[in-house]
Amino acid sequence: MSSSLDPGIAARLKRNEAGLVAAIAQERATGDVLMMAWMDDEALARTLATRKATYYSRSRQRYWVKGETSGHTQYVHEVRLDCDGDAILLIVDQQGAACHTGTHTCWDGDILLADG
Repeated sequence: MSSSLDPGIAARLKRNEAGLVAAIAQERATGDVLMMAWMDDEALARTLATRKATYYSRSRQRYWVKGETSGHTQYVHEVRLDCDGDAILLIVDQQGAACHTGTHTCWDGDILLADG
């Protein structure tokens, strides 16, 4: 599958040296920050075209659709680009665990600072 990203969107992205942009998934119903992954132009174009969260795996060097093997899918309702163009926010409906460890969110442990 090959998609092309709108040139206007592509021009706004500030990619790292590997051509990637950080993508944060947030759950629509709860506001929970679920996970962070990487996208390149192709992954973003696929996400925009299908509403299925599609990321780029640095370790496997391939695209992956969240839930394609686990069944823990993300249906994308909104995609937002931050003011600097160096991060993408996905507002999603999460089915199952978002974290590869099997937890709902990747931020449910290792609290470094908290009130009370």
